Amino acid sequence: MSAGKGPARQRSSRSRTALERRIRAFYELLVQVYGPERLVLKAGKLQALKDLRDPDPARQLLGLKKIVLEDPSLTELASRDEIPAELSRLEEELAELLARRTVEEDLEKRIAERMQERHEEYVRDIRLQILKEDAGPENPETLRKLARLVKLDERKLARSALDIMRPTSLDEVVGQRQAIRALLAKLASPYPQHVLLYGPPGVGKTTVARLALEEAKKRPSSPFAQDAPFVEVDGATLRWDPREVTNPLLGSVHDPIYQGARRDLAEGGIPEPKPGLVTDAHGGVLFIDEIGEMDPLLQNKLLKVLEDKRVRFDSAYYDPDDPQVPKYVKKLFEEGAPADFVLIGATTRSPEEISPALRSRCAEIFFDPLTPEEIETICHAAAKRLGMDLEDEAAKLISHYTLEGRRAVTLLADALSLTLLDEPAPTVIRVQAVEDAIAKGRLARVTIVRGHEGREVGHVFGLAVAGFQGTVLEVEAACFPARTPGRGQIRFNETAGSMTKDSVFNASTVLRQLTGQDPADYDFHVNVVGGAQVDGPSAGSAIFLALYSALTKTPVRQDVAVTGELSLSGRLKPVGGIAEKVFGARQANMKRVILPTANAHDVPREPGVEVVTVDTAAELVEAATR
Repeated sequence: MSAGKGPARQRSSRSRTALERRIRAFYELLVQVYGPERLVLKAGKLQALKDLRDPDPARQLLGLKKIVLEDPSLTELASRDEIPAELSRLEEELAELLARRTVEEDLEKRIAERMQERHEEYVRDIRLQILKEDAGPENPETLRKLARLVKLDERKLARSALDIMRPTSLDEVVGQRQAIRALLAKLASPYPQHVLLYGPPGVGKTTVARLALEEAKKRPSSPFAQDAPFVEVDGATLRWDPREVTNPLLGSVHDPIYQGARRDLAEGGIPEPKPGLVTDAHGGVLFIDEIGEMDPLLQNKLLKVLEDKRVRFDSAYYDPDDPQVPKYVKKLFEEGAPADFVLIGATTRSPEEISPALRSRCAEIFFDPLTPEEIETICHAAAKRLGMDLEDEAAKLISHYTLEGRRAVTLLADALSLTLLDEPAPTVIRVQAVEDAIAKGRLARVTIVRGHEGREVGHVFGLAVAGFQGTVLEVEAACFPARTPGRGQIRFNETAGSMTKDSVFNASTVLRQLTGQDPADYDFHVNVVGGAQVDGPSAGSAIFLALYSALTKTPVRQDVAVTGELSLSGRLKPVGGIAEKVFGARQANMKRVILPTANAHDVPREPGVEVVTVDTAAELVEAATR
């Protein structure tokens, strides 16, 4: 037994010595990694010094584990059999630590080299910038271009004739007294309203809007300051980009990469909000001409601004925590841009064509069409502003060819230009010059159809509306006995529209009820002279009256115009556009206008026109023939 124990004791001693050598080698490796002083400090901080100084290998291994794993809370001692495996795992941890440290040292070295390169580049850029500032951005070519621009600025033409002839006060605006009063009431109130202006082109909507703001500033009840802006834009030119790349009306955000934010912002990756016209109009009036032509989606976005009185901006590039963001950019993104203004929209469209949401937020004001007499007044006033006189009949001649104030003064300016070709210093614009201007523009007379005294069979004047202008339609009918009784036909020009076709059939039914004669025993031919497109049922009464006159040979007065929808029971139903139709009848020299009784409250006061209201087809015949 004693002989067997000797070798075992020797093997145990050799195994212990091997472990101690591995632990000592591991410790020396740590000394090389950390350095003697740093290792002692680290061991003290991790409560491993006492373990390292202990003669027990398990205690020494525990101290090494605390240092490598940086965990002072380790207390579990490994058994003698577990020490080799634990030491192997610890060596792997140290190997990984050394590999990571090598990578980090290499990375730090490369970072230091790159920072040195950047520093040198930065120094070079600073030097170049200083050289540029000393030399300035100018060179002979840029200075030459600047001198040319300065010279161009000094060269100016005279004001255009249209600018001179434009009214400078509301008192000079002709024919829109009620509209001006209504608009002033909306603007001069302590609580101004958004407004939509309806009317034909060239009657002064833009001019009145601009002058109304100036007049409102003078009223003590007005909320507008003396420097309140009037921002004008054409709605037909406003286009909405779904990507929100640009929006001149509401504003947009220029990102720092693709859209060209300011250079100092782009270099920092900061987006730049660009306020639009609604912010330019803050505290004043935003006037949108032809507002009916705007994109519906853009209109909806504008409505949101009208409610909030602010414009909101958003960008994926905006970082609210970035300390490099300027205060004004931060304010625009977080609070939005102010947009408290009064909207005035002008349109030549009918109200039914405008967005109901927009109409519900705006007061509506209608501008009247101009009369020939008002066109003459405009011409005389414009000639006076030019320092010229008008030859007799010159203004009247212009009124025969246009009922637009803008077109009238344009014709006057054309006539003046032609006069200046023949006379170096004219004082009178002559009729011949006006005729030449009309011929050059290939204009046609505004009102071709004219009422007159007398009576005709089968010829009736109806009334229609084109835009905001009332017009007179000629409806004629002829009647002949059918070749075969009971097989008569009704012919009409279908270019007048499907509504005319329905009106013809309704009229034939009422004709049979009123006369007792069967229209099938006759051949009728109905014609709307000129092929005018009739898009409503209001021509029904005129068609019936023409058929009745042709069938019964009853002459109809030629200074009478009629309008109204005819039902199968022979009653006249109300129609729209009464104000425009009565105005058109007056322009056509009609002495009497016959309307449905239901439209009695829609009748405007037009001097020289007698308005008669009727309920039935029989009353219509009586009023048109007596």
